[in-house]
Amino acid sequence: QAEDGIRDLVRSRGLGDVYKRQFQWPALERPSSCRMDGPLFGPMEIIPAIDLLDGACVRLHQGDYDQVTRFSDDPVAQALSWQRQGAKRLHLVDLDGAKRGEPANDAAVRAIANALDIPVQLGGGVRSIERAEELLNCGLERVILGTVAIEQPDLVQLLAERYPGAVVVGIDANQGKVATRGWLEQSDVLATDLARRFSDSGIAAIITTDIATDGTLAGPNLDALREMAQASSVPVIASGGIGCMADLLSLLPLEDLGVCGVIVGRALYDGRIDLAEAISAIGDDRLQDITCGSTDLA
Repeated sequence: QAEDGIRDLVRSRGLGDVYKRQFQWPALERPSSCRMDGPLFGPMEIIPAIDLLDGACVRLHQGDYDQVTRFSDDPVAQALSWQRQGAKRLHLVDLDGAKRGEPANDAAVRAIANALDIPVQLGGGVRSIERAEELLNCGLERVILGTVAIEQPDLVQLLAERYPGAVVVGIDANQGKVATRGWLEQSDVLATDLARRFSDSGIAAIITTDIATDGTLAGPNLDALREMAQASSVPVIASGGIGCMADLLSLLPLEDLGVCGVIVGRALYDGRIDLAEAISAIGDDRLQDITCGSTDLA
């Protein structure tokens, strides 16, 4: 029955070509520095996002603070809803913190962390050891370091050593180069170079966001994502552009390269993707050989 359900989903949404395209991709190669044996990672993890601005759940279009869509004034209720629908992790962004470098949504962050049973991670304005420790001590499982990864890379290394498994590097890229301080400043650092820089630092993962597609629902930048995953020897989490189930399925050929999760925001809020259905399609309970039988799915 599970197999029939997935096949019906693929046929009804015209996704056969999504699978077939994987066979046209060049062989996936890990960087030589990667020292992993056996299966690289488990099934793809779908991580709902809650972006906080002035205490509300919002989404920005391509990171533009002048293009804000407000979805909910109750972030705790929204977080509980994602948990009920099967989320196994929640992604929070303090947009005020990212822009100003100072926390502005801590009341909502603490309330969410206290209300949920699943792990919560947060990025946005985490630019000091003290701030990272404050967040970890209030119940968050992971902190995401973005701007500081360029400006103070030694701080990232120190935190990763002090808190194993609790530090994630966020690499937000615009045309291949890293943007910082809430995407308001553009650096000359290549995103792939920054990924290589932290491959042996002990961080838990890299979250890579393609700014050009973020909030657009236009689909992920698969070429850029593939380059980032090849440059990194730690798990990579994709972010930006997911607009439908086909977009999620298009990430599956990158699993063996190290893409282990995807952050989804606007598509969930707009109802374009049903979280429970998506988890069934590409999460823990999916058919592990679904791509192997792709020729029968069109």
